[in-house]
Amino acid sequence: MQTGARILIIDDEPQIRRLLRVSLTAHGYNVDESQTGQDGINRTAEFKPDLILLDLGLPDIDGKAVVKAIREWSKVPIIILTARDQEYEKIETLDAGADDYVTKPFSMGELLARLRVALRHSAVAENAPMLICGELVIDLVGRHVTRSDKEIKLTPTEYEILKVLAQNMGKVLTHKQLLKAVWGTAYNEDTHYIRVFIGQLRRKVEANSAQPKYIITESGVGYRLMTGK
Repeated sequence: MQTGARILIIDDEPQIRRLLRVSLTAHGYNVDESQTGQDGINRTAEFKPDLILLDLGLPDIDGKAVVKAIREWSKVPIIILTARDQEYEKIETLDAGADDYVTKPFSMGELLARLRVALRHSAVAENAPMLICGELVIDLVGRHVTRSDKEIKLTPTEYEILKVLAQNMGKVLTHKQLLKAVWGTAYNEDTHYIRVFIGQLRRKVEANSAQPKYIITESGVGYRLMTGK
């Protein structure tokens, strides 16, 4: 439990804010809330939250605009709470800079689990010398990967994809985000590259590539790297 971690709720539904405040406070979190997007942006600067829970359907501005505004100056983890379940909405919001999304109505247990993952990995820096994901260890200095202390031979591209996923552990990365990170903007629409290399990676890093526990597919959206637990 991240006792004392500051959570900012940006949602215009009083019953949702009340539910979240009661549940999060009971789990030891310090909670603040906003009813509008602009107030949420202002509270982010003043409250300095460790994580933001953001509704997309706000009365003044769209949640994606809130994400973009906050991302101009902050890397605070943002989890989207939304009744919109269309893939394009999720993709656009993640591309704008959100870390994860939970569709309403949601299970409080699932939300708390996503929240813990986001908080746990929000401090992972790109210049960290070693990234640990369950039995997987990615040595950024030596550029090699081991699972259960056994080295895994990866191609340079496979390594780059795994590194980007590990640096954003627990966060959903869209196809576009992965393409840009590994190949640059010229390959923005070539999602088949990602699918091919993800398949190759799974055959190497997963005990059972048909039932992956590390590289998880978010259907139609992208991928995330989990701890494998």
